[in-house]
Amino acid sequence: MSHEAPHTSAGPATTASPQAAADREMPSGLRAASGDQPASAVPHASAHHPTPTGPLAAGPGTTPGNPRTSSATTASPARPASQPAAVTPLRFGYGTNGLADLRLDDALSLLADLGYDGVGLTLDHMHLDPLAPDLAARTRRVAQRLDALGLGVTVETGARYVLDPRRKHGPSLLDPDPEDRARRVDLLVRAVRVAADLGAHAVHCFSGIVPEGTDSGTAWKRLAATLTPVLDAAATAGVPLAVEPEPGHLLATLADFHHLRRALGDPEPLGLTLDIGHCQCLEPLPPADCVRAAAPWLRHVQIEDMRRGVHEHLPFGDGEIDFPPVLAALAATGYQGLTVVELPRHSHAGPHFAAHSLPFLRHAEQAAAATAPPSPVPALQQAAPPHGAPSTTPEGSSTP
Repeated sequence: MSHEAPHTSAGPATTASPQAAADREMPSGLRAASGDQPASAVPHASAHHPTPTGPLAAGPGTTPGNPRTSSATTASPARPASQPAAVTPLRFGYGTNGLADLRLDDALSLLADLGYDGVGLTLDHMHLDPLAPDLAARTRRVAQRLDALGLGVTVETGARYVLDPRRKHGPSLLDPDPEDRARRVDLLVRAVRVAADLGAHAVHCFSGIVPEGTDSGTAWKRLAATLTPVLDAAATAGVPLAVEPEPGHLLATLADFHHLRRALGDPEPLGLTLDIGHCQCLEPLPPADCVRAAAPWLRHVQIEDMRRGVHEHLPFGDGEIDFPPVLAALAATGYQGLTVVELPRHSHAGPHFAAHSLPFLRHAEQAAAATAPPSPVPALQQAAPPHGAPSTTPEGSSTP
């Protein structure tokens, strides 16, 4: 989740000790495991998800929104054919849902010290609780801290139990009870206001799973109806609402996003959160092709490693994704929002994975930008402080 202040391209200087330590642990090459999978590995479309009828459109990406976050680009003079065009560096962040054991101020300081450009701020009971008193005043303090640290921000709304201590990600926008749906709408409208006050470049959200006994047509109608007031608030605030396709949810794929977009009449504030791991998990296209297809609607990016057919967020090098082509495709879109590391099951060692993830991404970015074919990109050695292995339970909200 990333918002942006006037500092749009470069984060604070990396402190010597954490970055140097991480660099010393960087292997000599970068792993190049192919993300391509045979068609038989792609999950079939369910009754809730329309089957794609043609290739997804692709084109240059833009990131509209708060003026503090937008990067104006001007035409460059023509270069000789031998001189490659300059590519704006990607801006990387780390999600606070992977730093849940840290106080918010400590988490922000850590990310600034490590050299991140921003943060994906999940509104939760421990991090800028959206339901606690004095939200506006607390938000102003966080905005001041972000500005002091030079961090951009996206506001994310995937907290598991912030609305209901017994139902993961409940209630959702699809709940049968109108009052429950209204509670989720209220949370998202609050998130839009927080994002505007923080100068965030987008607000992230998702559809939720289809409740038992609810047919597909009813679920899509509920989703369109509940998102309408949130989109109105986003239009007023000037902050895009970036819907994330989530495995196991009604809106699970890029094709589902386009189904929603058309149903709503393609409203200007509606954008896309693209999770690179989810592309590897279930999209018919490889992740780099998903980036190119999603470019015109891209408003927020989440990134982690993942395996085909398994919705488990993994540290870089533990899955199957070939990252240099993905980052090259992302840079080519002109996307200037944050690309946020999403490791919600790894808070037990959050500082460790935050320290290791940024050098991996920067190395992969350099490999992508190299004129010569990149050497294999190494998997990071991800030995973490002992605390047991992260759960391998699927991470969609359909799981307990």
